[in-house]
Amino acid sequence: MQKALAPARWYRLIPIAFITYSLAYLDRANFGFGAAGGMATDLGITPAMSSLLGSLFFLGYFFFQVPGAIYAEKRSAKKLIFWSLILWGGLAMATGIISNINGLIVIRFMLGVVESAVMPAMLLFLSRWFTKSERSRANTFLILGNPVTILWMSVLSGYLVNAVGWRWMFIWEGVPAIIWAFFWWKLVQDKPQEANWLDATEKRNLEAELQREQQGIKPVKNYLAAFRSRIVILLSLQYALWSIGVYGFVMWLPSMLNAAPDMDIVKTGWLSAVPYLLAIIGMLAASYFSDKTLNRKIFVWPFLLIGAVAFYGSYLLGTNHFWLSFTLLVVAGGAMYAPYGPFFAIIPEVLPKNVAGGAMALINSFGALGSFVGSYIVGYLNGTTGGFGASYLFMAGSLLLSAVITLVALKPIRSPIQPTPILAKPE
Repeated sequence: MQKALAPARWYRLIPIAFITYSLAYLDRANFGFGAAGGMATDLGITPAMSSLLGSLFFLGYFFFQVPGAIYAEKRSAKKLIFWSLILWGGLAMATGIISNINGLIVIRFMLGVVESAVMPAMLLFLSRWFTKSERSRANTFLILGNPVTILWMSVLSGYLVNAVGWRWMFIWEGVPAIIWAFFWWKLVQDKPQEANWLDATEKRNLEAELQREQQGIKPVKNYLAAFRSRIVILLSLQYALWSIGVYGFVMWLPSMLNAAPDMDIVKTGWLSAVPYLLAIIGMLAASYFSDKTLNRKIFVWPFLLIGAVAFYGSYLLGTNHFWLSFTLLVVAGGAMYAPYGPFFAIIPEVLPKNVAGGAMALINSFGALGSFVGSYIVGYLNGTTGGFGASYLFMAGSLLLSAVITLVALKPIRSPIQPTPILAKPE
């Protein structure tokens, strides 16, 4: 008789990871609604300054990824994320209180610093609890916090700005992270050995499978050797280009839609949510089939190519065909999100656990750099050209290059190791 490998992990840990990353994404993505909902007018923010403020988050995010991930790897992801939750909730609330641009610059940068280690720390955390044949799905349920949050945040933020103004929107949406920090501390353990909700057999089987997976991976001496490897360098570049498209889209979609004829902030909120419905479906499907086949490459590059084509098609249609152009933006948004689970399953399968966390952090930090470039340049192009066509072309080109680099970087990653039979618990 065989039993699933510690099934309690899925309902004990995945909802917690999902909520935690959702709150991180809430406090970084609502800036676009603040800008579209009166913040720029009240604080005298020019289009160029608005682009800088929108992108400063990612500059702070870039610089502190690797140190945070190393702390999580060497010490405790639990402790790191606990303090991050409290600090980013406080900074998000402060965004609603600030009265000048200089203070806003500091807050946006520090928000990026505080949230910088969350993504790699969470990916590292999940890699300690889920095996290779589960990892793409586990990562996807984590990163689903991104599109799901934007989906409901888009609607809620539109109503909050309309009802109480942009300041109270930031304040109310910053509170949940501080409250959730204490739930996180109570509910999470760093490693399976520390979990009192697993029995000895479940802990032993899980640890044996995780250790066996490491036997098929070539040793890497230290972080420097990992950072210099061909796959890490190429995936860092690939993820930077991918993130240009994603965050140019996330940060500026509300403003793009709000500029349409007969549009108000509530309608903008509802329409901004639509691409993330498709994103959720795509992410779940891609991660499921990626884990079934243990093939990551084929579930990454085609989606990036679809996103590039959709952006280009939206550019060709222009503003005279709003609903067709919007439909293509929905396709682009969904396609850009679909590959996240398979993509972040790659590194733990090709690098040993002593360096995998740092390598994921480096790749994610280049994603932050791409996010900075994307959110800034898209905002700059929108402001200087007076339209959105140039920014659509820019995002399309970035996604196309990202798809090409994926093809170059990845050989089909299939494991020669088959899962170990899991013994049933003694009756």
